[in-house]
This record gives sequence, structure tokens and C-alpha cells, in this order.
Amino acid sequence: MGAESERVRGFGSLDEGLRSGDPWYRWGPYLSERQWGTVREDYSADGEAWTYLPHDRARSQAYRWGEDGLAGFSDVEQRLCLGLALWNGRDPILKERIFGLTGAEGNHGEDAKEYWWYLDAVPSHAWNRWRYHYPQRAFPYQDLVATNGARGRRDPEYELLDTGVFDDDRYWVVEVHYAKADPDDLLMTVEITNAGPERAELQVLPTVWFRNTWSWDPAAAAPAMRASGPATVAVPHPFLGGLQLTAGPGPDGVAPELLFCDNETNLQRLYGTPGPQYPKDGINDHVVAGAATVNPEGTGTKCAVRYRVEVDPGATVELRLRLHPEDRAGDLGEDFVGVRDRRRAEADEFYAELTPAAASADEAAVMRQAFAGLLWSKQLYHYDVARWLDGDPGQPPPPAARRRGRNARWRTFNSFDIMSMPDKWEYPWFAAWDLAFHCVALAHVDPAFAKYQLILVCREWFQHPDGALPAYEWDFGDVNPPVQAWAALEVFAIDGARDVDFLSRVFDKLLLNFTWWVNLEDADGSNVFEGGFLGLDNIGPIDRSHLPPGYLLEQSDATGWMAAYALAMGAVATVLRHSGRRPADDLVRKFLEHLAAIRGAVDSAGLWDPETGLFADRLVAPDGTAVPVAVRSMVGVIPMLAAGVADEPILRRAAAAGKHFAEFLQREGLDDQEALAERGLLRGEQGHRQLLLGVVGVDRLERLFAQLFDPAEFLSPHGLRSVSAYHRDHPYVLDAPGLHAEIDYEPAESTVPMFGGNSNWRGPVWFPVNHLVVNSLERYHRFFGDDFTVEYPTGSGKRLRLDEVVADLWERLVSLFLVGDDGRRPCFGGVDRLQHDPRWRDNLLFNEYFHGDDGAGLGASHQTGWTGLVADVIRRRHGAVDPVGDVLRRLRDENPDR
Repeated sequence: MGAESERVRGFGSLDEGLRSGDPWYRWGPYLSERQWGTVREDYSADGEAWTYLPHDRARSQAYRWGEDGLAGFSDVEQRLCLGLALWNGRDPILKERIFGLTGAEGNHGEDAKEYWWYLDAVPSHAWNRWRYHYPQRAFPYQDLVATNGARGRRDPEYELLDTGVFDDDRYWVVEVHYAKADPDDLLMTVEITNAGPERAELQVLPTVWFRNTWSWDPAAAAPAMRASGPATVAVPHPFLGGLQLTAGPGPDGVAPELLFCDNETNLQRLYGTPGPQYPKDGINDHVVAGAATVNPEGTGTKCAVRYRVEVDPGATVELRLRLHPEDRAGDLGEDFVGVRDRRRAEADEFYAELTPAAASADEAAVMRQAFAGLLWSKQLYHYDVARWLDGDPGQPPPPAARRRGRNARWRTFNSFDIMSMPDKWEYPWFAAWDLAFHCVALAHVDPAFAKYQLILVCREWFQHPDGALPAYEWDFGDVNPPVQAWAALEVFAIDGARDVDFLSRVFDKLLLNFTWWVNLEDADGSNVFEGGFLGLDNIGPIDRSHLPPGYLLEQSDATGWMAAYALAMGAVATVLRHSGRRPADDLVRKFLEHLAAIRGAVDSAGLWDPETGLFADRLVAPDGTAVPVAVRSMVGVIPMLAAGVADEPILRRAAAAGKHFAEFLQREGLDDQEALAERGLLRGEQGHRQLLLGVVGVDRLERLFAQLFDPAEFLSPHGLRSVSAYHRDHPYVLDAPGLHAEIDYEPAESTVPMFGGNSNWRGPVWFPVNHLVVNSLERYHRFFGDDFTVEYPTGSGKRLRLDEVVADLWERLVSLFLVGDDGRRPCFGGVDRLQHDPRWRDNLLFNEYFHGDDGAGLGASHQTGWTGLVADVIRRRHGAVDPVGDVLRRLRDENPDR
């Protein structure tokens, strides 16, 4: 790839990289921007993580399971951390970490109240770029808490821009650039621009510190860094040996000041008891209040390099630091600039070759920033559940209630791994189904890391002994949609369909998970599945994870997910068979048997609702009364995801392989080819016909398409809504014995407290389900071909082929981020500064979801995890990605005798 080299490229293979010690991966953005408020740091009796360690305590309390910091970098074990602190001279505290509201404080749940962006990154982290806008006025911490607390769920959120703190452009633009000269030589550039109208001063404190590992292990000694010169710090690294931090002078030529303290809890502030003389917040107290809380001996476990810079309006100053082996010179001159410029140029070339020729410059920028957010969100995830439940030696024991509470059944879970996080602030923990979507996007830039992630979530220290996959930190026992097999196939295809070993490895572990689903999420063995909210949070009128006593919910989406799971596993087994690596005929038949059973159950259970043209859940009351939950939502669309195409030669060979498959064909009516053709399930020329495998018949499919493509229902200008706009004027009312509930169309933030009120599947556009639906439409087109058309949009009188529908839906999704004919990006909504200000308008936010009518970004502002799928969509819509079906057919053609 020309200049693109090992310094830029991702893992070469699954077994390279983190586990084998690939040196270019020793340093990266593995440091979270929020560790406070997480489950791992919660040692309360009531399990209220938000209130146990809130933002106000974070500067003073040593963390147990990780660290946090602005623009954070660390080594792969997070032993040594590097980040940034700022002080405008007016704030009550240093700006060391991102501020936000907890779940209870926000009128729509937890929310970051800052403006920062991940502008660039490459897989090896030889080049990373981060940006932050810091007010020159006092940061309005209390105003944000009080005003949001006074607002209701039907009110908009009160954002930092709304406070007026950025008026008159009185803010700092702070950019941090990391570049690597070699695997252990890290260059840090801090650029500070005064956007305001007057000359102003900012204190900039790049900070290096050790993660606290000694307070939790009586046998572990605390390390110590020390000043070794006027602007140098000697840092003994636990496994890299002696390092040195070298800091350049400020723009006035004056060397910075070195401030030391210890990364230990300020017991006096938090508990009123004697503690360390120079605690974790010692630098904060010294800078802000002049307290004698930094070590005059120039040693400790935390050190800040203190610059005082004065900057003219509109001007930019630059600070340079270098973390390097102590036996090398820490050059901050020509070599520093040369390395930085080369790494930036290599990144430019890397992304130029990834960008499809037909993509616009705006699309290229969106794609690059989406990949940057994904790559910045690689985080160390450290959580030993048994140790968390039992407590650490020498520390107070956790409350007894913990042994019966959250994650108590997951004592085998023990992670110390680099993971792709949905969000570097709001989600400093993984989420299983989010992770699958991250991997599809990551496969374009770092395929082996994507494969590593899918394997990791199935490893013995993650997967429960009974086969369940952990959902997310708040409750590992919740159930997420089983999308890992689908993601594995997509990653396999994006990576060139070469790594059969990866598919074989993930397949074996997913067999256990599939069996767990069959055994434990099908209460009566009817092949109609349960599972609770299944990642869709508040999409229904009732909390699907916590039903009234005695009720059972037979879920159309759970059943559809399982049918799709069976098809994906069958497709993986087919690849394994074609590869010749292992016999898999029995496994292919096994999953076809499951698909057939589920298809029959969908019909017999009455999950199809002819009135809505969608599928529906069935709520079974304690007395056996069954009530359909006929909400027009994605729950009723999910069954269409279970779609696959089998070619006639495959059917002939499979039928001849043994009587079991022949019996399956006969039982399903698949041996009567003429009848199949009449039903529209077998199409094409004799000898080359294709069979449609799925749970939705052709007649129902056309009804479902009519709903899905209707602008008055699901089709919005920027993708498919999660709940039909029909419910805007026609709320759905559920009446069952002893139960009454309602749901309407909510295109923006949630107005109900279900799931904390910080998630809304009641109308907005969500990237993951849109991607899956459009992905399935590609498969339907592969079967139906060019002679099958649908009215699109419904009611327009215009008929399109399904591949044309696919192209339009991809375009709608990408348009969320692009500057339209009106000069505005839909994702920025009505925020004029984001739309037009040159310092803001090209810095993209990848929100959790988007307004169902106008496309404005909502929810978590940095959910690049699955909204980063837009990068995959940009490459896919311009022909840079082959559909999985085409890849599977090519593998079959290359191995006709298997």
C-alpha cells in the first residue's frame, strides 16, 4: 500500500497483535475518558453505580479497575497513562476528564456535557488526532446539573452551548496529536488556539501517571517516577524498562514546571480521615488553590508538566512532549517534526486507498472520522467478577448483598483485554451486540482486531459455562440479539474470505451459545423464543425483560433472531465444508432443521398480524389467555432478517448426501419443485434455480415491504424508523388481564423512564437495525433478481428493483452526515454553530440514534461503536464490499467438488 506500512496497518493475522506482543500495539488510546460511575468501581450496597463514585469524587478517589483522562493514551496493560489537564483560571477544578450527567441527573438519562472529537487515527496508533473545545469562562457545572434536573422528559436537554459559555467565541481549541517514531517512542503535540476576541492565558498540564495496582495487592510495591532534569521525568516502566518523558519549552521559551503527587485516594477529603500527604488530587489543589499538596522532592506516581501560555486572539501555539526509552535522546526539533509529518502523510495515504473512487470528498471525511472514532474507542477492559464480588485483601469487604446481586452468577468472568467500546465516555464497558457491529466496520481497517473481538467475547473467561454470552456490564445475564455469527461472516467476507481458521474457531464457541438459546430461551419447546428487551430497550409498551408475575412473552423478534442465527450458522458450516478443513454436512442439515422448525412455529403460533402486515409478539397471561402485542415497530420486521438463498446444485448434493436431509426437504414440501416454483420459493432456469430460505413467505414479504417503505410508517428521509409514524396519531393500547399500557411514536428523546430514560427505540433511526434490514434486502434481491419490483416509496406509484431500494436506503443513511443542498448536515439538527461555524462544522459527532423525522443526532454523542457503520455503508454503496452471498457463491464455484 505504498507508504502504508506496519506503522499504519492493523494486525496481520488473528494471532498477532495484543496477545503476541506486536510492538506497534504496545501504546494506544486504551485509556477511557470516564471511569467514574461504572459498575466495576461501584462497591455500594444498593448497586447504584452513578451515585457511588460520581464525577465530583473522581479527582480524589483512586480507581480500582482502570483509569480515565482527556486525550488518553496508555500501554496495552494500562500500567502507565498519558493524558491532558487544562485550567482556564476560573474553574473550581482542573479539567482532567469529561464531565456529564448521571442517569438520575439528566432529564433523558446520562449524557456528556462537553464538546470533543476523534478526528483521525490509524490501526497501529502511530498517528492519532483528538480535539476539544474548552470555555474561557467558568465551566457551568452546577447550571448544567440544576437546569437539566428541573426539566421534564418532554423538554429538550440543556446542553453546554445553551448555557452561553461559548458566546463571543470565548473558548480554546485544543488539539492533541500522537505520533510514534517507533513502537516505544511516543510523540505528543498539544496545539492551543485562542478562538476568543482578546489575549488570554491557559494553563496546560500534560500528565503522566501509573495506574494504581499497589493499593489492592499488599504484596505489590508502588512504582515511582522522579524529576531527572529541568523538564524531564524518569519513568521506570513495569515491563518496558526505563522510560523518560521529555517536555519542550513553552512558546515563550520558558521550561515548564514539574508537579508530582501520588495516585492514591484523598482520604481526608472523602472520608475525613488521615491519608497520603500528596494524594491523587494534589496537583488540582495546588494549581487551583495554591495548596502545598505537591511533593517538593520531585517524585511520585503522578506528574503534571505545567505550562502557562498566553495566546493572542486567533493565534495558535504548540507544545511538544516525548515519551521515549531513557537510553535515547528525546529530540523535540527537526526529528520530532519529521516523524509527525511522515505519520500524518502515511495516514493520508492509508485512507486515500480505502476511499472508493466514486465517493465524494464529504463522504471521505465522514468515513475517516467514523473509523477514527472506532479506533480511538479501543479500551482496556479489566474486570475480575470473583474478585469484585469477594473484595481485595486488606480492603473493607463489599456489602453482603453483592453476592446475590448484579453479575453474581458470572464468577467465571475475568477480563483483562483490549476491547472495542461503544463509546469512550458513556460506555467504558463492552456490550455484546454493539460489539458485533463495531467489528463489521473495523474489518475494513483492522480485520484481525475485528476477528480478535468476536473470538474474545466467546472465550472461556467471557462466555458463561452454560453457553450464554455476557450482555454488558450492568447485567451480564441480560440477553442481546445473537448477531455474532452474522458479524463473523461479514468480517470474513470483508477480509477477503481467506481466514477459514477464524470462522472455524468462532463457529465452535457459537455452537454452545446456539444450544443455550434453544435450551433456555424457548420456555415450552415450541420454537417460539423469548429473551426480554433484546437490545431494543423501550421499544414496546411494557418492559419486556420484567414482565408481571406469571406472564410469558412469545417474541416475534427473538424468534426472527433465532431463525437468522440458524441461517448464519448454516452458512458458516457451508464455508467450512467448501474449504475442506472439516466435514460439515451434518451441521448444515442441523441448522436447516432448526430453520424449518422455527418457520413452522411462526405460522402455528400466530405471530403474523394480517391487519398491520407485520409480525407481533404474543403476551400469554397466567390463565393462558394470549393477547397479540401488535405494535408497528422493528419487532415486527426482524423476522424478515432470516433470509438466505440456496442454489440448486447445493440442494441436489445435500439431498443426495443422506436420508435425513431428503426427509427434511419432503417434510417442508421442498421436494416438489413445481410447487415451489408456483409459490415463488424456487426461481431461475432449470439446473440453476435458487431456493429462498427464511421464515417470511413471499406474499407476507410484499405486505411487509409495503409497510416498511411507507413514509407515513417506517421510511424517513434518513433511514427506517424503529417505530412507525402511524402511532403518532394512533397510539397503540395494550389491554391484557391485569395489565394496561400504551405506546406512541416518539421521534426524538424518550418520554418514559423505562431503562433509565436514556434510550429510545420508539421512533428514531438506529444504524444497526437499518444495516441489518438493508443487508437482508440485498439477499432478497439475489433471489428475486431484476424482474421483481416493489412500490418505493409506498404510495408513490414508482416501482424499483430491490437493489435500487438498497441503494436509496444506503444513501438516506449516509445523508445524515453529509452537507445537503441547504448547506446543513441533518445530524447537527438546529444547532447553528455546529452547522456553520468553521471551527465546528466539519467535526462530526456519531450519535447513538437520530430523529425519526429530521435526522438530528440524539442519545450518546460519541456512539461511534455502531453508528461507525456509516463507514462500512460508504464503502459498500460504492461497490468496495462484496455481499456475503456473492462471496459464498464464489467459494462454491472455486470448490465444485465439495
